[in-house]
Amino acid sequence: MATIALVDDDQNILTSVAIALEAEGFHVRTYHEGATALSALDANPPDLAVLDIKMPRMDGMELLRRLRQKGNLPVIFLTSKDEELDEMLGLKMGADDYIRKPFSQRLLIERIRAVLRRTAPDAGGQSAAGEQAAPIVRGRLVLDPLRHACGWDGKDVTLTVTEFLILQALAQRPGYVKSRDQLMDAAYDDQVYVDDRTIDSHIKRLRKKFKSVDPEFAAIETLYGVGYRYDDV
Repeated sequence: MATIALVDDDQNILTSVAIALEAEGFHVRTYHEGATALSALDANPPDLAVLDIKMPRMDGMELLRRLRQKGNLPVIFLTSKDEELDEMLGLKMGADDYIRKPFSQRLLIERIRAVLRRTAPDAGGQSAAGEQAAPIVRGRLVLDPLRHACGWDGKDVTLTVTEFLILQALAQRPGYVKSRDQLMDAAYDDQVYVDDRTIDSHIKRLRKKFKSVDPEFAAIETLYGVGYRYDDV
């Protein structure tokens, strides 16, 4: 089973969530603060990390920022009800999902499973893997679903799982508009609800990443009130 890292300064949350995850067959590693977690996650990456935003010494935002400098570890944020701004910043920084405290342990487990399924898009069966096995080449863009690799003009672009799935959905049919609902369906499990702003945040981050390798990047177009489309001309 997958290994899950839990990072939270609340011992009650660490203990209760760890027990619930282990009961579902997951391997669990727990950390009380971000600095210790960063060293451990760098040395021995788990399959997914659940990070609290508000922690002493190194908060979840800073921990995510440092993790994103080195890789694409799937991350779910834990946020408080009044941390809407932090939620959006977290998504812009590359978090794959978030869940608000207080939360149902069952809901968190389902969110974890959903992100893990998106991390392994070919795990749904041979037919699904066959459909997604071949690299997608659209002009200067190359997407390799099996390697989770993305390139633009021969340069690597590092994407999170969610960003990759959104871009893949757009690139599969260049010139065709995808609504936000369609992009949600492509990137998120049916049991996970996200709002329009979540998709918008991922699109903004996608553009930022591509512009870091090509300042003239403009292949992802916004059609206000309709959605987005990929059109590399």
